[in-house]
Parts: sequence; structure tokens; C-alpha cells
Amino acid sequence: MKAIVAKRLAEVAAALGGASARATSARKVAIGSDCSSQGIIIWNAKTTSLRMINRLITPSSGSISIDGEPTEKMDVVKLRRRIGYVIQHAGLFPHRTVVENIATTARLSGVTRPKALATARELLDRVGLGGEFANRYPWQLSGGQQQRVGVARALASDPQLMLMDEPFSAVDPVVRTQLQDEFLRLQRDIGKTIIMVTHDIDEALKLGNQVAMLRTGGTLAQVATPRQLLAQPADNFVADFVGRDRGYRFLGFAGTADAVRLVSEPTVRLGATVDEAKAAALGRWVLAVDDHERPLGWVDLDRPFTHVRQDGLNLSGTLSAQGEPLRALLDAVLSAPSGRGVVTDADGRLLGTATLASVSSVLEDGRSRDWAEAQP
Repeated sequence: MKAIVAKRLAEVAAALGGASARATSARKVAIGSDCSSQGIIIWNAKTTSLRMINRLITPSSGSISIDGEPTEKMDVVKLRRRIGYVIQHAGLFPHRTVVENIATTARLSGVTRPKALATARELLDRVGLGGEFANRYPWQLSGGQQQRVGVARALASDPQLMLMDEPFSAVDPVVRTQLQDEFLRLQRDIGKTIIMVTHDIDEALKLGNQVAMLRTGGTLAQVATPRQLLAQPADNFVADFVGRDRGYRFLGFAGTADAVRLVSEPTVRLGATVDEAKAAALGRWVLAVDDHERPLGWVDLDRPFTHVRQDGLNLSGTLSAQGEPLRALLDAVLSAPSGRGVVTDADGRLLGTATLASVSSVLEDGRSRDWAEAQP
């Protein structure tokens, strides 16, 4: 099923307040997409944009359509029940348990209580929470857990379209990254059309397959894929908001670590003697792994020690998982004290390492092609 949400730029003055020449060349701008998409991000937009879609706010002029049908001609209750809504700070009912919170939207859609609760328990697993959370109350959850429950509640009625209003803004950076990764996994599973508001350009580039960037005051600046936004910003406003790091950010779309030739990395286990570590090393540094070949950190042979211990490892190096963008692998290379970026498989086991030279070679080979493909 296709769920296209469109705003006619020449008409919806209350929503957009005008548009750039590039944007007005099209009769309408799609801020939704077919259900196989990875989601749509609205950058620098306000909650008003989402509220107009489900008619919590009525545009002063113009029309918003879903599947070609103007929303102002739809029954407002039916419209809202076909749209999932994830609001800021989750907005859970404090007097209801987690499973009751999730079942709320299904119950409003007429689903029987037993079936709604069964669906809610299934969704708990889907959003990364187990059944042990079902009977807890919101105050017993962390911020990240509450956001997961909010997403599950929006999904419980199996909506055609989902609106997400800065859903990850109220959590710390580590949890935020985890929730973003969960979001991508979930979207691959459910294939919903999603419109998200965010003020974080990196989040927009990571999660969206199109980005609609609005200027202060709601004027549309550019609609483009993340790659096009980085390679061809429409004007100085867009270029400034994308930032001076856009070349580095483009690495997120310039292929994956799979294209880089990895080399076998010597390793040692915890408890290895200093002589064993020196015998295995390729220089000053040797990688320590656990019994399942999962990297633990780097051993510095210039420091005095008798045996390899967990508390003596250098943990500065990040890891790049197989299939991740080259940006992640480059970060692993640059952060590793050895200068060798560690690559792992899906289970966290060591596959090998890459050097700055090997990553640069792949970047050089693919740079012209990737930037050409990013042209509109």
C-alpha cells in the first residue's frame, strides 16, 4: 500500500510560508513514501507540521492528502486512528501498566481486550523489551525504555502512517544511538511510512531516505535524499545547517567496510604472559580478545606488566561491524592506538583489521562514482 502525504506548496501558506525555486518547480512535495521506505525526516520543522497531517491543527489554506484523498474530507476520528503518533517524552499514561499503555490504540480501534493485550506483548519483543516489562508502570522505566513503549503503542493499531515528533530527543547520546539503530531494524521489519521531526542533522541523515529541510518560520528550503543534501545543498542556508563536516558525513553513503581488504590480526587472551603478548604482536600493540574471539581492547607492550589483564587494556579504539558505512570503519582506524581499525561480524567476533591506507584506497576509487550518483 502506498501512503503519500503531500502539501501543495503554492497553497499551504500556513504550513510552509513559501518555498525555494527548486522546491516550487514541483507541483507538490511528498513528505511520505511507499511502505518499503526507510522513513522521512523533517529537519528544522515544528510539531505544527505533524499536527496538520492528523488535523489537530487546520491549515489556513491549501490541502494535505493521503493516497490522493484530502484529509479535510475524511472523518477526523478515522483519520487519526489510521495514523500512529509518537510524541516527545513518550507521553505514557502513568496509571496504566506498560502492556495496557501499548494496547490503548488497538482498543480505540475496536480490537477486543484479549487480542489487544496479546498484540501488545508481541510488540514488546519487537521494540527490544521483554515480557518482564509488561506489568511495570512508566515510572519504573528508564527514558529509553519509555520511548520504546511509546513506539510500540503507536504500532499497536497497525497504522498506515506513523508520525514521530523528536522521539529520541529526551535521552542521553548512548541510548539515543541505540534507539536509532532499533528504529532502523524495526522499520526493516514493519515497512511503514514514517514522518519524523528532528533537529539533529546526523539523525536525519542516518534515519531518513528523504529530508525536507525548513528554514526558520517554516519556509521550505530543500527536499532531497541524504546523499543529495550533502553533495548538492540548495543554498547557503542548507549548506550551513548541514555543516562543515558534510564531507565526513558523506562517508555514511560512500560504501561499506565490506569493500575494504581486511588483514588477519594477531590476538592474545586475558591472562597471557608478557612474553606471549610480545611474540604475537606486530609492534607496540596487540589486540586482546575473549574466548569467543570478541575484541576487548589493545595491550600496550611499552607499559610494564606480567600478564594481560582487563584493567590494563587501552579501550580508545572503536569497532566497526561488518556492513557498516566506511565512516564507522574510518573512525575505528583513527581511534585505534595501533592505527588498525577492528572489524567484527554480526555477533561481535573479530574478522580482521584495516589500515588508513586500505580505507583511503577504497574511498579514492569510489569517490567520483558516489558523488556523481548523488547528483539530482
